[in-house]
Amino acid sequence: MGFVAGWAFSFGYFVFGLYWIGNALLVFADQHAWMLPFAALGLPAFLAIFGGLAGVAVSFARGPLATPIAVTAAFGAADWLRGHILTGLPWNLFGHAWSGIDPLLQSASLYGVYGMGIVVLLTATLPGGLVSPVRWQRLAAILIPIAILGTHWAAGAYRLSGVQTDADSGLGIRLVQANIPQREKWALRYRARNIAAHLRLSVENRPPWIQHVIWPEMAATLYLERDAKSREVLSRVVPPGGLLVTGAPRRNPEGGAYNAILALDETGRISGHYDKAHLVPFGEYVPLASVLPLEKITLGASGYTPGPGVRTLRLPGLPPVSLLVCYEIIFPAKVVDASDRPEVIINLTNDAWYGVTSGPHQHFANARLRAVEEGIPVVRAAYTGISGVVDSYGQVRGVIPLAEAGYLDFRLPRPLQHPSLYSRLGDSIFFGALVVLVLAAAGIRRHGSTRSA
Repeated sequence: MGFVAGWAFSFGYFVFGLYWIGNALLVFADQHAWMLPFAALGLPAFLAIFGGLAGVAVSFARGPLATPIAVTAAFGAADWLRGHILTGLPWNLFGHAWSGIDPLLQSASLYGVYGMGIVVLLTATLPGGLVSPVRWQRLAAILIPIAILGTHWAAGAYRLSGVQTDADSGLGIRLVQANIPQREKWALRYRARNIAAHLRLSVENRPPWIQHVIWPEMAATLYLERDAKSREVLSRVVPPGGLLVTGAPRRNPEGGAYNAILALDETGRISGHYDKAHLVPFGEYVPLASVLPLEKITLGASGYTPGPGVRTLRLPGLPPVSLLVCYEIIFPAKVVDASDRPEVIINLTNDAWYGVTSGPHQHFANARLRAVEEGIPVVRAAYTGISGVVDSYGQVRGVIPLAEAGYLDFRLPRPLQHPSLYSRLGDSIFFGALVVLVLAAAGIRRHGSTRSA
């Protein structure tokens, strides 16, 4: 019964939270519409297994106060497992409930989004203890959530009170979002028009202090490393001494291709590159392709090759940078090289698949969390979606809204002077909290019910 209850709750949670994935299958509906039920219901049904297992764990708890604590531990652990097992999908974690509230968001710098999930669940479930016949349990059920929320809000507000914007300093960067429909992105008849749109937005009314231009994932739908003429055309928009950072495919010398980020200087030379390491199942490759009779939903018969992993690049005119492609930004503690920390994270993405849904907003919320967890600003360029810049405190300094073409000029915010606690300890505090919660639930079950009101 515990499994059924946990699974049913989680199934509904994911059906409504991940509905936007089905929109990707409607972009080329003539080819992929048959997969819609599997995406809309099959994926939530699979992910809900983690909730079912959490329900089994909760079923061992007894009492109106022990049960909320057990729910917090079990579903917090289920979130972590979901984010790591197989390829992992840490999307719409419980901790994301605080991602849109700047003071509460600061707690991510201490214990990350999984730790935030613990406090979110605890404040949401503990009031269930108000039905307890034991007086101290009723008091705990109301006072602890108030104390958690009040403390986190006050600490977060205090942390933000000392933030300096440094609006007139820092590198000048322009983000470009062309807002081109996904069906037209790879079509050969639209290639020249699409490139022209990016070129125009790169130079239109550009102030002289702009030093670099950033285009989104696969903005250049051609193999630039083998096309000197195209590189020369693109280099015309590069500011003197600066770079054009753009997404583009890159040939794998051993066969296949990478979903890559390339940095071009003003001469058209490629100054550096990054190859996406964490690929999207069924979007960029097919798991068990030798067994499953399926093709990936993106164009091209073969899947992309995964790159070697996240690393810090040193590109001319830029501070040390971690380049990430698309949903690589959603994985906590996996967005930077901890042994060689960067000073900025640049995330190129393409949310055009998902239309005007909650998906692009959820994706942007993930970027904000990574900025706070690492204490490093995040610059995000979307083909369409939400392009923007987020400072090291998760504050949005500027955006290009969803489904709009445009550009954003900004000064690059600084990273924190010292690494955040989460960037140093990772999920250690989260695991410690799980142990404390399990012991607390067990202790209350054993002793709490013996006390009278």
